[in-house]
Amino acid sequence: MIDSPRRKTGSATRPLDRSAANGFSGNRIDSRSEQRGENALTEARADPQARFALMRDDRAILKVRGERLDGLFTETEALALGALAETILLLGFDGNLPRLAASIPEEAELPGDVKAIDLRSLAQQDALAPYEVGIYAQARSLLHWHHRHGFCANCGAKTDMTLGGFRRDCPVCDAKHFPRTDPVVIMLVVDGDRCLLGRQERFVPGMYSCLAGFMEPGETIENAVRREVLEESGIVTGEVSYHSCQPWPFPSTLMIGCIAEARTTDIHMDDKELEDCRWFSRGETALMLSRTHPDGLTAPLPFAIAHHLVKAFVENSG
Repeated sequence: MIDSPRRKTGSATRPLDRSAANGFSGNRIDSRSEQRGENALTEARADPQARFALMRDDRAILKVRGERLDGLFTETEALALGALAETILLLGFDGNLPRLAASIPEEAELPGDVKAIDLRSLAQQDALAPYEVGIYAQARSLLHWHHRHGFCANCGAKTDMTLGGFRRDCPVCDAKHFPRTDPVVIMLVVDGDRCLLGRQERFVPGMYSCLAGFMEPGETIENAVRREVLEESGIVTGEVSYHSCQPWPFPSTLMIGCIAEARTTDIHMDDKELEDCRWFSRGETALMLSRTHPDGLTAPLPFAIAHHLVKAFVENSG
């Protein structure tokens, strides 16, 4: 079993790394990727302790148990809910307990004590253990990859799922295809006691967040940060420091959180990317975090890495 490493501090413990505070980061599944054989999935399904995470696109399928949610199903329960046999894959092991995933079709009817919850809402609630939320992030990413990569990028032939779901093989040209994660830089630009935040039209009213963008081939993290900030805001940045990261299953990215020092301060916003972009004082940003800003402005909620980047600036602990 893999769990978030923890550092002892007197009689208490705290996470060894800052990434553990970010939503979807609590997954303790051991994939055992180096130990997987061709029969790994069959053997895992035969274990009576095997449990399934079920997804309907980006929504987790969960059993309602009063105010709590139960996030795992037996195979019998999963198939009764319409789990598609061809999508079943092996996520890995929680200790020695097999954890699998499968998709159910949109048209499948759910009983009254089972409901579908989108992953953003799930990450904001306290109705499911953080490690189970992490399991669903992994399930979403892998299931989506298999759904989108059923054909060989080399020759176009239909591929086969192998190694329990951690590879797809082409029977025609013998190409091997592996699940991918796309890196995204997300950064808070700081200028002394000010930070730079922007908003997109799709954001909820009043919310401002950190700038972000996909890394390009051949880039370092630092250069991607500097390029994205310059493109979106016109601000030139210098020193870039790493803060933390977050698995982001929409559909499968890794958010790499950084703090960037501004070298210029005049904003020349790309209005195709942003609706607004401006500097905020440390005090004003604190009000946005606490959701007490007099103009109703807010920062992202605690499940998002952007929240923790802003919080580090407010606490001067970045």
